[in-house]
Amino acid sequence: MLGLVLVFAVSWVVVLTAKSPAQKQAELIEQAANYMSDDIYVLAAPLLEEAIGYNAPRTVEAENMLKRAYLEMIGQRGVRREYIALLDKQMGRSDAKDDVFVEAAEFYLKDAKFEEAFAVIKEGIAKTQSGVLKTLYENNRYEYKMEFTTFDDVTTSVGATIGVRRGDKWGIASSGGATIVPCEYDKVSTFSNGRAIVKKDGVIYAIDNNGNRLALHKGNATDFGNLGNDRIPLLIEGKWYRGSGDLLVGTTAFDWIGTYREGYAAAQQNGKWGVVDTSSNWLIPADYDGVIVDELGRSYARGAAFVKQGNSAILFVDGVQTGEVYEDARPFGNEGYAAVKRNGKWGFIDLAGEVKIDFQFDDALSFGQHLAAVKQGEFWGYASLSGEVVIEPVFLGAKSFASGSAPVLIDSGWRFITLVEFRTTGGGL
Repeated sequence: MLGLVLVFAVSWVVVLTAKSPAQKQAELIEQAANYMSDDIYVLAAPLLEEAIGYNAPRTVEAENMLKRAYLEMIGQRGVRREYIALLDKQMGRSDAKDDVFVEAAEFYLKDAKFEEAFAVIKEGIAKTQSGVLKTLYENNRYEYKMEFTTFDDVTTSVGATIGVRRGDKWGIASSGGATIVPCEYDKVSTFSNGRAIVKKDGVIYAIDNNGNRLALHKGNATDFGNLGNDRIPLLIEGKWYRGSGDLLVGTTAFDWIGTYREGYAAAQQNGKWGVVDTSSNWLIPADYDGVIVDELGRSYARGAAFVKQGNSAILFVDGVQTGEVYEDARPFGNEGYAAVKRNGKWGFIDLAGEVKIDFQFDDALSFGQHLAAVKQGEFWGYASLSGEVVIEPVFLGAKSFASGSAPVLIDSGWRFITLVEFRTTGGGL
């Protein structure tokens, strides 16, 4: 009987002296805090690792203290892995707040781990709809890396390809600057529908991206423009004709004809200019002094084109004059914003003719892939759709973005910059 009483007595002592998980966690946090106040992180970390194992109210506090300890020891073996695992644990909770996603993203950005950073930011935005995360994304999405390959000249990218020149010979590269067709031709057109038109030793023919000949021009054309919508301008005895991608020649003669895009091209006939379709029907009659084209000869996009009359640039949308008159303009791109000039400065309008970005630049190209090449002073950079210059003007020249890359001119020649966010994740939000 006495033994039984002693057992009960000991049991009550244990019960009375036992500590709850919350008490144990609080003690561990206090001990760790004392170590951390003296910068003794190597002893604080194990205490906090134990503390976060309790299902108690101060778990998140202990986790945040543990992250601080890890960061102080981040260069030591295994610590980085533990820190990232703790971040992942916090971000994985259904009630995760935006601050942990910001912490993780900034950690990766500091180490130039852009793929991880953008993945974290996008996950955080999807989970929290945080404006802070959206701003963080916008402030970093235009980071770029410059490729090493240099060319003497380049055209403008079309889709995923671009014409490039080394010495006096032309070839075709990817939009990021990787050579596809070697620079061995006297002239190359844009690459479209799996082919480009080239000229070599006086012979004009079509090639694929491996340089294989697809078609031979057997007529008397001496020059050509750029390929678009399976149409290419061919110069024959002083007049321009539409040819096909197989280099078959049409019957309608023009003084000049540009590159087809979306079924229309700028054309000159009897000394006057307009915009014509592939069947020689005029969307904009040939009544004007000029039609504004880009360096590839393209004038038409999203139903819009600019004509020149005297010193004025006039916007036509679906064949109808729209908006006010400008000093100069660039053809629309796919974004729906075009560069226009007023009072000596360049800004941007939409398809309705409404000014979307004020007139502030010394020169500009229309938007491509949410960015527009803009000139400030002597140098070129890039502006976003908000009008903010997001890639600083440090280049001697710049051209439009395509597939995440753009050609820029530096002292040694033309090189390519590629948006890190596009390269690592395949695009933006």
